Amino acid sequence: MSKKAKAMVALGIVIVILMVLILFGTIIGRAIGGSHRSIDDLAKKVNVTEATPTKGTVVFDNNNLYDELPEISKYPLAVQGRGQLDIEIFTSGEKAGSGNDSWLIDVAESFNDGHYTTDSGLTVSMSVRSVPSGTAADYIISGKYVPDLYTPSNTLFGEYAIVNGGNLELYSDRMVGNTAGLLVKKGSYSDFDSIIQAVQNNEITMGYTNPQTSATGLNLLLTLLEDGTENFTSFNANIPYVAYTTQQMRDSASNGSLDGMLTEYQAYINDKNLTSIYDFVPFGVRHDNPVYICDKGTKTQDELDAVKLVVDYCKSPEMQKIATQKGFNANDDYTTSLEFSGAEVTQALATYKKEKDNGKDIYAVFVADCSGSMSGEPMEQLKSSLTNGMSYINDNNYIGLVSYSRNVTIELPIAQFDLNQRAYFQGAVDNLYPNGSTATYEALVIAIQMLEEQKAQNPDAKCMVILLSDGYANGRYSINDVQGAIQDSEIPIYTISYGADADTDELAKVANINEAASINADEGDIVYKLKSLFNSQL
Repeated sequence: MSKKAKAMVALGIVIVILMVLILFGTIIGRAIGGSHRSIDDLAKKVNVTEATPTKGTVVFDNNNLYDELPEISKYPLAVQGRGQLDIEIFTSGEKAGSGNDSWLIDVAESFNDGHYTTDSGLTVSMSVRSVPSGTAADYIISGKYVPDLYTPSNTLFGEYAIVNGGNLELYSDRMVGNTAGLLVKKGSYSDFDSIIQAVQNNEITMGYTNPQTSATGLNLLLTLLEDGTENFTSFNANIPYVAYTTQQMRDSASNGSLDGMLTEYQAYINDKNLTSIYDFVPFGVRHDNPVYICDKGTKTQDELDAVKLVVDYCKSPEMQKIATQKGFNANDDYTTSLEFSGAEVTQALATYKKEKDNGKDIYAVFVADCSGSMSGEPMEQLKSSLTNGMSYINDNNYIGLVSYSRNVTIELPIAQFDLNQRAYFQGAVDNLYPNGSTATYEALVIAIQMLEEQKAQNPDAKCMVILLSDGYANGRYSINDVQGAIQDSEIPIYTISYGADADTDELAKVANINEAASINADEGDIVYKLKSLFNSQL
């Protein structure tokens, strides 16, 4: 080959290499640049309009949270008994889930296979229904649905139910042993007080569970309040994430993005991610899963005998051995002098609602999916849940509303949620209708930009986005395009999914960006869940 030919070949190779490098650099640059583009830069490419607000009619109902309880079918039976005397048990989720969380299911199935009878010859069976501890207390207090037995994680919600009118009494102080605990990054802290102090000093980032629904979260609240309201408020001031239940906390935080979190020992020891990342520090009252009997005075002697058969079977050595294998009955050397009455629990929950924001202004933007895929029941459900739920938003909060389909519309700029703003909010909700494609991430960009503008004027404000959607997106931006900017904002995005075909996985990813909750709603319980969320956050 001539020198000229060789030179041409070499030149060609150089050109190819340069093209590859340029292409590779462009791809990497886009990936890196996209993840670090600011909200303002992203917003420049969003087609956004501002609607002219119109007032709707605000109806103030006098309902309380009990009135919004869904039908009990929302919490289906994990085990259905078929005996002449069937003893139904409400249980917290760690005893009636899957895998190592299935202990009470295993017990019930074993009991039912045994064909037990009372002394009078009536067959006895067990039915198991998993209901979050606080929600179960609400059912019992309201009388909307009352089981035979109730086994929350600890005594707190049981005593709360008794003092608030529930017809139940403690039957056994322990069904199976467990403890609540704070998880902290390995080797960092070894005692409860030092962890709390570190959170109060903003040295570590921790999440906890909503004390209105979670027995573990309620345990933490009461333990903190033992040292005064200020002890709780200074702790809560540096909390970025409040989960709905302990299981949700475990699922969303097991990736290690938090320095600390709240859980129970049984959940901790069965999760390799948690045990590899965190140490477990027990606190508060023990979680010995007490058993409460409901409506005892109305039960026949045969029914009382059936209850005794069921509880004795749960506490039998064989069933306790299975419990131990699933992570229960550990830490039995942990003791505490703490004990709380139902009145103290009631007062603590009132304090939580009043003091949780420690005087901070709260700014929230609702983002409503109005794309074509929301047509029919999902859109009607979205509108009715906002209408019914907004009475649970405090007047001193600041609320805005954004809708989106192909483009993004600021339906209502952020303003204090007084009667005037409520009327505009209701008018905007009334006018929502589904049509077009789905610019989900563009809408989130605009909502966060609105909140960042508010936070620039009020740095101490607590900000959040509440996304109501079926989870699908086909706009200009994807989650990868906006994730970095959302992380930089540190604004949590709570997601509420609508529709039987909702992409709940995508919505969970959105919520997990800044450690918020993702709620899978349906017609039966969306209002109850939204009102619970608003009670804890707004």
